[in-house]
Parts: sequence; C-alpha cells; structure tokens
Amino acid sequence: MRSFQRGALDLRPVILTPGVSRYAEGSVQVEFGNTKVLITCSTEERVPPHLMGKGTGWVTAEYGMLPRATHTRNQREAAKGKQTGRTMEIQRLIGRSLRAAVDLSTLGPRTLTLDCDVLQADGGTRTASITGAYVAVVLALRSLQKQGTLTKQPKLTPMAAVSVGVVNGEVRVDLDYEEDSKADVDLNIVATGDGRMVEVQGTAEHQLFDRKTLDAMLDGGLAAIHQLVAAQAKALE
Repeated sequence: MRSFQRGALDLRPVILTPGVSRYAEGSVQVEFGNTKVLITCSTEERVPPHLMGKGTGWVTAEYGMLPRATHTRNQREAAKGKQTGRTMEIQRLIGRSLRAAVDLSTLGPRTLTLDCDVLQADGGTRTASITGAYVAVVLALRSLQKQGTLTKQPKLTPMAAVSVGVVNGEVRVDLDYEEDSKADVDLNIVATGDGRMVEVQGTAEHQLFDRKTLDAMLDGGLAAIHQLVAAQAKALE
C-alpha cells in the first residue's frame, strides 16, 4: 500500500497556500503529502549584465533545505561555505523551468527571483518547488500590476512538475522518500498543462528500462501534471 492509500498513478494530497509571506511580492507554501516547501518571488527593476539594453527580463531561483527538513539534522550550506552540487543542479532546474513559463520578452527589464526553502522533505522537493514557484510568479506579477509597475501581464504558460518511478516493477507517480530510495527507475518531468514538455530527467537506478516503460512513465506523469495545473489555477482564483 502506498502512502495516503493511493493508487499507482495518484498524486499525494496537494495543497497550495498562496500569500503566506507578508513582504514578498508573491509567495506560496506547497505541500506534496509530507513534503513542504516555502516559496517567495521577489522582483527587481534590473537584469543580469548579459541582458542589459535588450529590453527583456529574467527569472532565476535559489533552493535550500532547512537543517531539520529530514530525519537527522544537516549542517547549513552557508556554514560549510559552499553549496552542494545537488543544490546547484536543483536551483538551475527551477530557474530554467520558470523561464519557460514566462514570456521574458514581455516581462520588461526586470528580474524575478524565486527562493525555495524546503521545510520538510519526503521526496519530490524539486518538483514541488517548481509547481509552487509558478503560483508565486503569477502572484508577484499581479502585485506589480496592482502597483502600476506593470501595465500588462506578461504572457504565461501554466506548467508544473512531478516525479515518476518504477518501484517493484510498477510505474508510480509522485514518489515519496521511501519509494524514491528503492526505485529501479527515477524520472522527473516538467511540462505544461497541455502536455508540452519543458524538461525530462531520467535515470536507470538499479535496472535498465525499455521504451514501453518510458512511454508509460511519461503518460502517467503528464496526466498528473494536468491535475497539478488545475490545482494551481484553483489556488490563483
């Protein structure tokens, strides 16, 4: 039996709570089951040097886990003096994903910075971060419009992310930590609500997999993302 008594292709309970930060232009707490991430979106009226004078915007992200987000305490990366390779890989993924969701040419010369802080980790922290980050971006842009800084909402493409794996020979969607740690195949999918893929990360952890299995994983993941996009829309009502 899977956590939360769900079927192989069912998501964990998903909760998106918008507006949880008093000061950030956009914020949301996202929960995928027992995984909880706080996401804020901050705006700045400037862009990185390589975009200066081009009239386009930028979206970037930072990701981190609180020391007691897991079963045992982890030392803060700031105390170590450097980020781990995993942290850098995840925050780059989040940034790439959200840049695909926002038409940067209509954003204007400004930067949106997403801070994704994992409060509690039980698998799928990167996919939960991406899913919640889209909500935070939309709220931040609405805030800019309300302030009069933006006269028109940039073109947005709703998108979300989910993990998919093969566990005990079965394709499963939205793995928790226990499943992820023993999965034979591990896949992360970032895609739009209409099924267009932004990024697919897949690895054979313990055994090889064939095209038929890959197709089944993509089908299950894209169906789940369609549900996540609907949850985003509801949270943004």
